[in-house]
Amino acid sequence: MNATTTSPRTGALWLIKITTGVLLIVILVIHLTVNHMIGSASGLLTYSEVVSYYQNWIVPIMEILFLVFVVTHALLGLRNIYLDFNPSKRALQTVNWLLVVFGAGFIIYGTWLVFQILQLGS
Repeated sequence: MNATTTSPRTGALWLIKITTGVLLIVILVIHLTVNHMIGSASGLLTYSEVVSYYQNWIVPIMEILFLVFVVTHALLGLRNIYLDFNPSKRALQTVNWLLVVFGAGFIIYGTWLVFQILQLGS
């Protein structure tokens, strides 16, 4: 590891990655339980059931949080893999910005989709 980067196991980003990993497990268990065990007798929701299901205010919040945790955890994981290549400071900054832009794009698009589903039930 060169002097321009820090260990992927130290600092705020490492703590965020660990926290999002734990939160992913919690949200995933809730998501799978509600969607596939409680939501429908067959285990799968139909299109109309999904639209109706999203009208409960907690569901869109849970889905958006799930999206944020997945994207954050995944992109921090990719960043940690890139750190294994011992990049220069400039290259790391470029990759950091690209990951932020892609992450923000994924989260914005996913949130937009949640709101589109919400509007279908109105």
